[in-house]
Amino acid sequence: MRLVFAGTPAVAVPSLNALAERFDIAAVITREDAPLGRKRVLTPSPVADAAAALDLPVIKANRLDDDVARQVAALDADLGVIVAYGGLVKEPLLSTPRLGWVNLHFSLLPRWRGAAPVQRAVMAGDTETGAAVFQLVPGLDAGDVFAELRVPIPADATAGELLESLSYDGALLLVDTVAALADGTAEAVPQSGEPVLAPKLTIDDAHLDLTQPVEEVYARLRGVTPEPGAWVLLDGERFKIHAARPAAGLSLPAGVVAATEGRIEVGTGTTPLELLIVQPAGKRAMDAADWWRGAGGEAVLA
Repeated sequence: MRLVFAGTPAVAVPSLNALAERFDIAAVITREDAPLGRKRVLTPSPVADAAAALDLPVIKANRLDDDVARQVAALDADLGVIVAYGGLVKEPLLSTPRLGWVNLHFSLLPRWRGAAPVQRAVMAGDTETGAAVFQLVPGLDAGDVFAELRVPIPADATAGELLESLSYDGALLLVDTVAALADGTAEAVPQSGEPVLAPKLTIDDAHLDLTQPVEEVYARLRGVTPEPGAWVLLDGERFKIHAARPAAGLSLPAGVVAATEGRIEVGTGTTPLELLIVQPAGKRAMDAADWWRGAGGEAVLA
């Protein structure tokens, strides 16, 4: 089985590594180097770095256009595999490998089709998620499913932690599916149920509404951690909340911050949220208690 692999972020690396141990990978497609950090240094994607370590040919492209399709056609691949590449596979590339493309997607399809399935699942308060390997078709994450796994969502897990765990479990699921396709035993079934979309997160999605119940505030905070990162407003500037947890203290007015028995808490629509690690505008991330001492013991977040 000769493969073409497409992926970009760190969550795609376990799949690339696992597939490289079992199959012939003709090339790896990933997005172009992107400026990172304060100095905006052009940096290869995690998948590009992994491919280099495996000594695999790399095609860097931000769009899977006709030029990419021509390069893939020249590779005479049996199957395309995509994991979080960050772009759509369209014709003629969709039909270029002999068996088309399969996609490892981190949700229980058809729930959470789209770019941010784990994040949206956590934000919505889902208690279960998983991963699915499906046949890529023109419709968004709509193809028949070869295999899936189900996992509970831990009550305190962030989207980043859950994605990392799923990236390893999903890689094993993907390898098994590709092996079944290679020996002709793979069977796919149509998706069943009402589709729910998971669009890419925006910075506005990460704004916490402290008038909501603490369970909803906490779910959103976990869902947008680490990216794009939860925030509220303090004196008109963005105040980031990197870590927090529901508190059992007495209620506070929504947005009002107070020190309660050594804990720094902020009021929500119900019980408070304990602040653990925060980052005021223009400053580094810090322990909430250190910030509170510097703030003079008075703050309202919105």
